[in-house]
Amino acid sequence: MGKQAATKVLAGAEETGAGEGGASPKISTLKLVTSSKHERILEGMLEAVGSLGYDATSVRAVLDRSGLYRQAFYDEFLSKEDCYLAALDLGLERLEAAALEAAAGEESWQGQLRAGLAAVLDALDAEPDVGRALIVEVHAAGPEALRRRSERMMRVAEFVDSARGAAGQAESPPAIAPEGIVAGIHAVVHARLATGADDGFRELLPEFMYFAVLPYFGADEAAAEMQAAI
Repeated sequence: MGKQAATKVLAGAEETGAGEGGASPKISTLKLVTSSKHERILEGMLEAVGSLGYDATSVRAVLDRSGLYRQAFYDEFLSKEDCYLAALDLGLERLEAAALEAAAGEESWQGQLRAGLAAVLDALDAEPDVGRALIVEVHAAGPEALRRRSERMMRVAEFVDSARGAAGQAESPPAIAPEGIVAGIHAVVHARLATGADDGFRELLPEFMYFAVLPYFGADEAAAEMQAAI
């Protein structure tokens, strides 16, 4: 069941360009690979928003980071918002792809979750400013950015809830449990990024695993997973 859910999430990522030809993308951090003018501008947007904040980011600040000229920006994008939304999509796609690639070699739901979460947290340690652009500044960017983030979080919640089949328990947590788990993890990461944390995200993995495993498998399994994630 866990592998089916992971496949469903991967399919969603491929629809938005995270993978090509069915192969898992080789991505290890949030930083975008500069291979075109378009991507250089997106990278500049994420770097500027992550360090300055969305409201304080200007087109000039983006261009200063991308090394391009003003007309190049408007050849590609209608506005700052248009550019940010494209950068948000690509950044989240790459982050999702990194998690899926890490989880692909795991058989169990717990192993997939542990590997995927570790990849996300490692990426935040590697690129905290870009993490802020994707997680914190999305609020300042407005309702469309929030909607897109919400869609991604619901996909993650679908995978989390696939634990119902893996657990095989007569009693299962309430339907809102997976949404609460994902929202809780997101809230902790958001708070740390918002207060300027530049590292220490990977260290959260054991507690996150306990929090996610507990409702489906009970305290003993959650404690074992907490130790496995250290």
